[in-house]
Amino acid sequence: MARDGEEESLGRESSGTTTTRLRVRTDPFLVVCRCFSVITALVAILCIVVNILSAIRSFENGSDIFDGIFRCYAVGIAFFVVLAETEWGFILKFWKVLEYWIGRGMLQIFVAVMTRAFPDYSGVQEDLVLLQNISSYLLLACGVVYVVSGLLCIGHLKRARQQKEISRDQAVKDLEELERRREELEQLLIAERV
Repeated sequence: MARDGEEESLGRESSGTTTTRLRVRTDPFLVVCRCFSVITALVAILCIVVNILSAIRSFENGSDIFDGIFRCYAVGIAFFVVLAETEWGFILKFWKVLEYWIGRGMLQIFVAVMTRAFPDYSGVQEDLVLLQNISSYLLLACGVVYVVSGLLCIGHLKRARQQKEISRDQAVKDLEELERRREELEQLLIAERV
């Protein structure tokens, strides 16, 4: 019986017992969401690196200590973006707003703006300015995608599908446990008959 991504196949073992094997197909929508989360986390890590380099440059020059402090805050907030993309239960438990895609997208847009702020257009650090622009615009794009997707309730759809996948995995584990227990009981019955 095939049902919503699950294929059930029955086979006979050499001992004459029936075994049930379930092959669960992964949800392509959840795979796309996971890939986008990985991309967003990598872009946020790039923002962290760029802000660390900018902070080091600001503190070394001594000319703009406020820019260095600002970059340190950007690093801390970008770190939360990376943690939000891992969907670690501890983070989502205390910062519920990061569970929703609109909140997550707004945080990413904020980090992108912080990364883009105070660029050095004097021509001394052109490579760092280019890296700031690339990382900030990429994270800005990810944030806009999250906000638009959140407005379209795609985040809610993802959470519903994740819950369904968790329930399906638990049902498969329960079925395997019942199958293992049934085989043990059959072996006990065979042993008693002998």
